[in-house]
Amino acid sequence: MRVAIIGGGPGGLYAAALLKRLDPARDVTVWERNAPDETFGFGVVLSDETLGGIEHADPVVYEALERHFVRWDDIDIVHRGTRYTSGGHGFAAVRRRTLLKILHERCHALGVEIHFGTEAPPLEQLSATHDLVVAADGVHSATRASHADVFRPRVTAHRCRYIWLAADFAFDAFRFEIAETEHGVMQLHGYPYSAGASTVIIEMREEVWRAAGFDELAEHESIERCAKIFADALGGRPLHSNNSTWTTFRTVVDERWSHGNVVLLGDAAHTAHFSIGSGTKLAVEDALALAACLRERPTLQEALAAYEEERKPVVASTQRAARASLEWFENLPLYLDQPPRQFAFNLLTRSRRVTHDNLRLRDSRFTEAVEREFGCPPGTPPMFTPFRLRGLTLRNRVVVSPMDMYSAVDGIPGDFHLVHLGARALGGAGLVMTEMVCVSAEGRITPGCAGLYTGRQAEAWRRVTEFVHTQAPGTAIGVQLGHSGRKGSTKLMWEGMDEPLPEGNWPLVAASPLPYRPGGQTPRQLSRAQLTDIREQFTAAAWRAARAGFDLLELHCAHGYLLSGFLSPLTNRRTDAYGGSLEKRLRFPLEVFDAVRTVWPAERPMTVRISATDWAEGGTTAEDAVGIARAFAAHGADAIDVSTGQVVAEEQPEFGRSYQTPFADRIRHEAGVPVIAVGAISSWDDVNSLVLAGRTDLCALARPHLYDPHWTLHAAAEQGYEGPGAGWPAPYRAGSRRPQTGRTDAPKPRLTLDG
Repeated sequence: MRVAIIGGGPGGLYAAALLKRLDPARDVTVWERNAPDETFGFGVVLSDETLGGIEHADPVVYEALERHFVRWDDIDIVHRGTRYTSGGHGFAAVRRRTLLKILHERCHALGVEIHFGTEAPPLEQLSATHDLVVAADGVHSATRASHADVFRPRVTAHRCRYIWLAADFAFDAFRFEIAETEHGVMQLHGYPYSAGASTVIIEMREEVWRAAGFDELAEHESIERCAKIFADALGGRPLHSNNSTWTTFRTVVDERWSHGNVVLLGDAAHTAHFSIGSGTKLAVEDALALAACLRERPTLQEALAAYEEERKPVVASTQRAARASLEWFENLPLYLDQPPRQFAFNLLTRSRRVTHDNLRLRDSRFTEAVEREFGCPPGTPPMFTPFRLRGLTLRNRVVVSPMDMYSAVDGIPGDFHLVHLGARALGGAGLVMTEMVCVSAEGRITPGCAGLYTGRQAEAWRRVTEFVHTQAPGTAIGVQLGHSGRKGSTKLMWEGMDEPLPEGNWPLVAASPLPYRPGGQTPRQLSRAQLTDIREQFTAAAWRAARAGFDLLELHCAHGYLLSGFLSPLTNRRTDAYGGSLEKRLRFPLEVFDAVRTVWPAERPMTVRISATDWAEGGTTAEDAVGIARAFAAHGADAIDVSTGQVVAEEQPEFGRSYQTPFADRIRHEAGVPVIAVGAISSWDDVNSLVLAGRTDLCALARPHLYDPHWTLHAAAEQGYEGPGAGWPAPYRAGSRRPQTGRTDAPKPRLTLDG
């Protein structure tokens, strides 16, 4: 096999060494446009996991690296003159030039040919004369650009400027330092990479960069200015450049990584923000996977397909974490006024890779200090601290999220609802929410949707609330009121989600006459008189909900249902007083909220669920979502339940663990209103992390409560918590400890004798 490698960075060189080592008969050639000692950046951080892979795949490279690594365990966070240190993290870094030198020597020893200071031949020529072409030509990959129609890259530019610099001393920890200047917030990321040198990255929002005049400064002037701003962190020492320039980070996501016999590797295939130290790590891991797949698979095409299949999920996960970290630093000003230790905890957990539980294992003293500052009683996980909404105190931060069950008859909840909601109330959550309860028969999503538009329905709901209050004392139960709008008159979910009924349809109404899906029923645009009628339907349902004994009422203004349809510019095309600007789009939902608030008991809280983004171009923006939250809070909403999407059928959500929580986080800090976070929050560790970091006040979980109705009680048992935030019902107390299982840690029998 003849192998051509474009790019002599760590990923390309390591791929060359591995491919040659695994099969010495391979003819492997690397083209690198720069000289051997010419490189950008200064230090490279590698994780223990990556190092383990290197050690297993090529002990020679690992042993050479081991001699040069700088290792440390601490992270220092300096904010407003105070330093907070968290230990137990474990980092290893090496000078980038040293890493390249080791890889150069390894490649030469194995017989890899390297052309330095040489542009690679045209891709078509390489592809025709070689069996495999590995494109490791970086973030600005010419290979990727030449076949953009095949690789289909998405390149996203972000909002911060940054510059790579170095200092002639070694930080004793990974250091984050915040500078609040007259121009705005700036941050320093620093870490040692040798006994006497550190990488220093200075980062700030584009508008801060311009306001500070960095756009007009020469390179040496920029460096001197940065050293002056962060003089305390640097001990007055200067900073150094390596052809350093201010740049904007770009996230690269390629739909495909291979084309014929050409395959992308490292930054050519993907990028992840430097704040989680991932670029070289991912490139080296790509090289390991590619070499392994070529060895394991019988044909090149099978190997390249296996390489993509193996690496894409890993990279996607890393990119989600990197995106969360990147956006945290972009929005850093939101968090500056947090209590100091909470700020430090928030920074440490920003990517969701570090969580409350593993931070507690790494540095229990630091985590316990954060918990004390937050107000956790001794031995109480953050999720089991109480939270007050108006006259209602929730015993913990867990909410059973509204989940449509499609199991009502004529809108009347039956035994299924009693068992479903009753079981989850017995399961220990602080608040259990009903599904969306419809305010009229025409406002149902499906024929199986529950309602509160008749007295019989209200009496059936009273049966549920009385069970919760009697049998699960300490658990609150809330009702979510809504109207389906243009998403009504459809089949039950398991018969065909959002598909129109084959018969028995009812007419739909909406803000504007736009069908939800092509070929679906077109709703009638609501007239002024009809708006009044619907507002009165909400009011009547709220009055019945109060008499039925609900503790909290949530107004459903999300997911493309009627009130959500007024809020989104994609679904509200009205030209009257209820359409156009955000203020006008808010008018009818606020009228409904105000009308409901007048009949809902003053001491009971009201929340509002919104879709903070439509995940579609031209839809609700993050700024709109903050404005919507502010408006409802000004009208008396006690909390905003922050969901996303489901507004238009052509949405493109960015799914992932806790993927909607950044929207809740922003609303909480910008609008100054309590929030409920939702969306793929699946573990008690996530709940603890989000609450303690101050990104949310409550966490609503849906699918985990379908999997385990006693999710909250089991979370308490698994954390060894037995306090008032998770009271076991008396008949269940015998099950409050995890059942014993077969031992796996028993002493091993002695099979040999010493001596």
